Amino acid sequence: MERDLTMSTDLELVEKVKGGERKAFSELVKRHQKGLLRMSLRFLKNINTAEDVVQESFIKAYEKLNSFEGRSSFKSWLYQITVNTARNKLREARLETTDIEFVQISVGAIAETSLVQTAVKDMIQLEVDKLPLKQKTALILRVYEDLSFKEIADIMECPYDTAKANYRHALIKLKQSLEQRKDLKSWTEQVGGFMTEMTQYVEAEG
Repeated sequence: MERDLTMSTDLELVEKVKGGERKAFSELVKRHQKGLLRMSLRFLKNINTAEDVVQESFIKAYEKLNSFEGRSSFKSWLYQITVNTARNKLREARLETTDIEFVQISVGAIAETSLVQTAVKDMIQLEVDKLPLKQKTALILRVYEDLSFKEIADIMECPYDTAKANYRHALIKLKQSLEQRKDLKSWTEQVGGFMTEMTQYVEAEG
């Protein structure tokens, strides 16, 4: 009996698609579309543009699937296509910020439980948006998407150490920016805990 598509690995599905089984690609879309949309929203200004990016990325992935050789994971390869597509959209439309109304911050490894107030989350998101694109990309992929540095390096097409350096610099800049925000004084308890954990995280990643 043929193995159920939902039980197949990404690489097995890729091979099925290459063999002419289109339903296998539909399973890949279902598996990754939410993550790609979430990531795209962090780069782009509105949900419609983000959805366009995801759709365009899947079309590109399907067209280029025969060129995928499995040197990296399919997920890394797909994220690389989506990041590049989002960057092109940013250049075309000169979109600089993420629309925080459509993005629910999930800070993962950086003190999610201590960021109780939505206002604090919004402030952090605004500071993330100010980061240089490479640093912002590394931060989004590492913290929000919980990817390894190897995966990030594959997606950003750079050495492992460069991916890690971009991420570390992003954390340091974010920490410095938040320390300078006078409007955070009224949020001492929440931000204090966040800053302590961020400092520890920067040191641990060093």
